[in-house]
Amino acid sequence: MRLNRGQLYIISAPSGTGKTTLSRRLLKGLSHIRESVSYTTRSPRPGEVDKVDYIFVSVETFRDMLKNNAFIEYAEVHGNLYGTALATIQEVLSEGNDVLLDIDTQGARQIRNKHIKSTSIFIIPPSMDALYQRLKKRNTETDEIIRRRMEKANDEIREGMLYDYIIVNDNLDQAFKELSSVIMANRVRANCIDRNWVKETFHI
Repeated sequence: MRLNRGQLYIISAPSGTGKTTLSRRLLKGLSHIRESVSYTTRSPRPGEVDKVDYIFVSVETFRDMLKNNAFIEYAEVHGNLYGTALATIQEVLSEGNDVLLDIDTQGARQIRNKHIKSTSIFIIPPSMDALYQRLKKRNTETDEIIRRRMEKANDEIREGMLYDYIIVNDNLDQAFKELSSVIMANRVRANCIDRNWVKETFHI
């Protein structure tokens, strides 16, 4: 059995682009990839499970972890803190599994600035008009919120050009094929194979 070293994947996109749908499909379709579970200081919502949806901690615990440089990225959203712990990532990677980290461009920038090895994938809509229509079709947000999301999308797409891969989600099936192809291609890269397994198996 071929053994691989796990890889960290960052996936980001403007709201309404289809990132969540693609991520869920990827996690369901590929057995060797896991979703990173973030720490947060907000209270659990109905149906959410600790250590499955999020790792729920107090503000004090979160800030102590910050002081100890436990997070590879973190952010404050609507008064709540969210962060990705390095130990959580390393645990999954050590098992030979890949990690999918669903974060915004701000978090991705933090990881990039820390020179943490990762592969970044940015999902974009086919056009700004298509994005507007998708947000409008959801019928869950006011015109003002949609306007703000559209303004933010411009900034996110600009920063998304720094990512390793850009996938246009015009057709969901095609976008998923491209996304999974990135993951599978990296699985067979020579520098991603477990060299100790090669030595032990082939006595080289």
